[in-house]
Amino acid sequence: MRPANDNDRVTRRELLKATTAGCGALMATSAARAVPLGQSQAAVGEEFALNYMLASCMYGYMYIGEILPEVTKCGATNLDLWPKKHGNQREQLTDLGETRFAELLQKHNVKLGCITQYALGPFGLTEEFQLAKRFGCELIVTGGEGPKGLAGVELKSTVREFVERLKPHLAAAEENNVTVAIENHANNLFESADSLRYLRDLSPSKHLKIGLAPYHLPQDAEQLATLIRDLGDSIAMFYAWQYGNGCMTRLPKEEELLQLPGRGPLDFAPLLKALRDIQYQGWTEIFMHPVPRGIPILETAEEVTSEINRSREYLAERLRTIGRV
Repeated sequence: MRPANDNDRVTRRELLKATTAGCGALMATSAARAVPLGQSQAAVGEEFALNYMLASCMYGYMYIGEILPEVTKCGATNLDLWPKKHGNQREQLTDLGETRFAELLQKHNVKLGCITQYALGPFGLTEEFQLAKRFGCELIVTGGEGPKGLAGVELKSTVREFVERLKPHLAAAEENNVTVAIENHANNLFESADSLRYLRDLSPSKHLKIGLAPYHLPQDAEQLATLIRDLGDSIAMFYAWQYGNGCMTRLPKEEELLQLPGRGPLDFAPLLKALRDIQYQGWTEIFMHPVPRGIPILETAEEVTSEINRSREYLAERLRTIGRV
């Protein structure tokens, strides 16, 4: 990582000028291909397609300047910025300074589309909301907080309590034009399909959405498709990610890669059909976790990009298949 220096210390006026210029240039150069949050390709009259975002952690702790040129190569328009321990690009932003980071985004015609912040949790995002607003970033993904193993009335009641506690934080998100997406995760309040349905039902704000991770749910394609239809437009992020052989212990690389679409056994066609049926307007990330965390999924940026594109081709083929049915 390149260290920050005194040249990165800027006044508020300088920062606003740099980020405004960066955002303006990005909007101008990417207008033909960028699709903002809440507006899918299908919504603007084109054939249904996935709107890809690239997760920085797929490249481990690589320097952000090496990752940004890969975004458009992966068919994406936006970057999802991850902090340690999965990536360290959020920390790199701090070290570089916001002006320099905005310049790098502008240079590579990339927009900051999401900040992932599990460590801060849903109740600790105030400063991230403000940072996101400065970069025109409309989404923050985080985890839920609460006891695991609940079901039925007890689960619904606990989700309701979570949502009530979250309301002032959602008000702050709205002030900064940010949506908070809660990802379902094992050993967590939001570990089951029912917990996500309750979150959808009890959500008090359009600024509270869901990051749907099939990896953390039963690997039944039809059940996952049903859940997608049930959740509908409450999904803001869809992780194209399956369980494969898991991501908690060191495995041979070929087994670790089974988490990716087209590698493992999960047929994504029913999931894609469900996304098409609901005219999904959120983001999609081709995703996996390496072991240990913080390393790239493959050794070089070129290899990571090639592997992501392998999965993207698989998803495109499955989309073509359901289009013929």
